[in-house]
Amino acid sequence: MSSNTAPGADLSKVKKIYVIHLEPDGRGVNRVIADQLNLMGYHATTGEANAVPEGIDATLTYQDKWMWDITMYMIQLSVQLREPKTDIMLASAKSYRPSLQRKSPEGMAEEVLNQLLKK
Repeated sequence: MSSNTAPGADLSKVKKIYVIHLEPDGRGVNRVIADQLNLMGYHATTGEANAVPEGIDATLTYQDKWMWDITMYMIQLSVQLREPKTDIMLASAKSYRPSLQRKSPEGMAEEVLNQLLKK
């Protein structure tokens, strides 16, 4: 697991987050991430990149990587928190879980978001 925060980025002001759906994602990882953010006390919605609503504090992009080992599992989840108007990255985090340490997509989202937002 790793995370980085841009110098001067104040993540304490981030309350409303829009999770941008990754086009090739057919597993609904964007909804898993948005649901986890809502459980953490943020106001999170999700949708396409061309439909970012007004009044949000940050957008969140992600990349998910899946592997096969008897069943499909998420091996890596990377997320980037961005300023919505400029798309400048405020913070990023990544979780990598090989087969024997695998977690559910919900568990991976919780782990990486806690790391990202330092909860």
